[in-house]
Amino acid sequence: MNLQQVYSRTRKAIDDYHMIAPHDRIAVGISGGKDSLTLLYALCGLRRFYPVPYELCAVTVDLGFDNLDLSRIRELCASLDVEYHVIKTDIAGIVFEDRRESNPCSLCAKMRKGALNDAMKAAGCGKVAYAHHRDDVVETMMMSLIYEGRFHTFRPVTYLDRTDITVIRPLIYMQEADIIGFVHKYDLPVVKSPCPADGHTKREYVKNLLREINLDAPGVKERMFTAIRDSGLEGWSL
Repeated sequence: MNLQQVYSRTRKAIDDYHMIAPHDRIAVGISGGKDSLTLLYALCGLRRFYPVPYELCAVTVDLGFDNLDLSRIRELCASLDVEYHVIKTDIAGIVFEDRRESNPCSLCAKMRKGALNDAMKAAGCGKVAYAHHRDDVVETMMMSLIYEGRFHTFRPVTYLDRTDITVIRPLIYMQEADIIGFVHKYDLPVVKSPCPADGHTKREYVKNLLREINLDAPGVKERMFTAIRDSGLEGWSL
């Protein structure tokens, strides 16, 4: 996938769900993974020709693992003219050493989001962009069906009234395979997650399950995404 295609799909999601208003200051949550770097690249490029002006900053929540090298991401942000904030935390120690959580992802995600929200508010941002793509939308729906017994997934735009923050997800029209191709084509500086739970989660199980289903019924993920968009779920109607 080339850069213009990334711009096109990102802009369509932004326009369809009215994600950006004039003079928004948007924080992009940067994990170091392929999705968040693609999102940063796309939003930076769109600034040049999007019809309403907006500002960006990038924020990484450092969980406290010792082997996280963010030097190339700092260089990328500098080349894109985006201010970059790294928030140091001891979340890893709390989750894996102090609490010894059997299900570490839930607590880690809650603490990480809290640190990100505090950092973006301090930087003057009222919106935060998450890098969830179309596969994430479908996987979250499947997780909800399997583990909660309900048809549900996250919204393209979510207002969090407790924190007065709006979450936007501009990559919802992009497939994970498209993002992988884009990252390789443009040599983005992906940083491998140092988390010991990476690749051993319920989401990874559902991802593999959907991959198997798709082998028997090609196109199933596309049809599931269409079903979500047409389902009447709050926040998804165009």
